[in-house]
Amino acid sequence: MKCTNRKLTNCIIIIFICLSMTGCKADKYAMAYNRNSNVSSFRFSEEKAEESANGFATDLCVTLKASVSANDVQIEESAAALLCDLNKKEILYAKNQYEQMEPASLTKVMTALVALKYGNLDDVYTASSNVLITESGATLIGLKEGDTMTLEQALHGLLMSSGNDAAVLIAEGISGSVEQFCALMNEEARALGATRCSFKNPHGLTEEGHYVTAYDLYLIFKEAIQYDEFNEIINAPTYSTVYKDKEGNSKELSCESTNLYIKGTYSPPENVKIIGGKTGTTSSARNCLILYAKDTAGNPYISVILKCSERGILYEEMTDLLSEIGH
Repeated sequence: MKCTNRKLTNCIIIIFICLSMTGCKADKYAMAYNRNSNVSSFRFSEEKAEESANGFATDLCVTLKASVSANDVQIEESAAALLCDLNKKEILYAKNQYEQMEPASLTKVMTALVALKYGNLDDVYTASSNVLITESGATLIGLKEGDTMTLEQALHGLLMSSGNDAAVLIAEGISGSVEQFCALMNEEARALGATRCSFKNPHGLTEEGHYVTAYDLYLIFKEAIQYDEFNEIINAPTYSTVYKDKEGNSKELSCESTNLYIKGTYSPPENVKIIGGKTGTTSSARNCLILYAKDTAGNPYISVILKCSERGILYEEMTDLLSEIGH
């Protein structure tokens, strides 16, 4: 019995040694690598190259740097700044572009973008009691409960006069409530890649947890200027219209741009034309401005400044920033 077991063991050892010496041929690749084969799983067919998807950032200005310097630009009184060349997809200047800050009424760019995407300009909205904002210093277009106006009229009041009551009217008209509208604002921002912002209201009045970055604003503004109506509104120096109160009586609305470049108070560099933009001011966010501009050849740019100490300095530093265009 012992002899039989010993013979069996010896046979197993001999078989193992033979397999080791000859190489086990049991495992074979179903598709061996062949760089010249059209069916190899390791080779991309040149004929199918056109079907590949473009990268997410193909059409974006991208850099990992928080700051990008330029020889002729000195931004000292503003906490953040950004200048993007949309055609070259290049960031010409950046200061703290990824730092989270309060946007004040630059928030209304996101509000307008969502409204233009989900609403119709001829839609008529009715103001609720929530348009009666009493916060000190809040800019209003004078809406009262029961007033009705179209989305087109409300957008002029939102972007030109920076009406916080217009923002509430639009939010409730689109989504039924401010809370649901803000959820949609944040959803749309994420879809654009604006992942470091958070919107708690549609107007930009100070609220905990409400913040953006200069880069996120670039992404949002870049999407907004795809809408002709948005560009027309931010380019207009004045606007007048008539809407209705709850009894159906006519009420006049006159808007004037808060953008001092559009009003002619300040002038950009000679080789730059300001198409339009959005201003923002609160005691906490200080003075903010985002602009859509073009050079003499028609090439487009977006510039942003956040948290500047004074309004006059805001425009001086923005002009300095725009001077980098064409260099």
